[in-house]
Amino acid sequence: MSLTIGMLLFPKLTQLDLTGPYEVLARAPDSRIHLVWKDRSPIASDRGMGMVPDMSFADCPQLDLICVPGGPGHVALMEDDETLDFLRTQAAKARWVTSVCTGSLVLGAAGLLDGYRATSHWGSRERLSAFGAIPTDKRVVIDRNRITGGGVTSGIDFALTVIAELYGEDTARRIQLQIEYDPAPPFTGGSPQSAAPELVEAVLAGSTAYYALRDSAIERASAKLKKH
Repeated sequence: MSLTIGMLLFPKLTQLDLTGPYEVLARAPDSRIHLVWKDRSPIASDRGMGMVPDMSFADCPQLDLICVPGGPGHVALMEDDETLDFLRTQAAKARWVTSVCTGSLVLGAAGLLDGYRATSHWGSRERLSAFGAIPTDKRVVIDRNRITGGGVTSGIDFALTVIAELYGEDTARRIQLQIEYDPAPPFTGGSPQSAAPELVEAVLAGSTAYYALRDSAIERASAKLKKH
């Protein structure tokens, strides 16, 4: 089965949201992955890693699977009409519409998660309801042809789930072994459920300015959707 995948590459994305799933999806049989943006100029991630799109919106073919990663750059994307229109156009005929981390908020701003169960980074998950989505506390959520992954590292789980859906569990297991994906983190506390409450509060407090910008953008984007 031939599979054409497009992953949105945008300024200030979190690179692991993209590169984790990319590593898995690129190993799918007969798959082609495009890194898509408005043009082909180099882009810097939120931590400064440079990446180069290989496909512009204008040149992008119809995709079988579209994936939107997350990162602080999603705040601007939620009000970026050119990007939202591109996603709507692709989603209309794509077999799968997907995201990792806060990329789900961008799908929401495009009106593509209304009535769907979805997930996001734990710090943003509940904000999906502003776009009519049903926030779901799982690492990967499948609802019809929408597949959403949680925060950052869950992108690998997300991509393995996609592979299992498209090619079967045996293929997903083979890829999982190829990349030696057998997580054994050195510390507990990688989610709010397992972390000490004071650590959760400290992480949230360190993101106060970001959350304020995010929430303002969500309010404007959701209001704009309701007008249509």
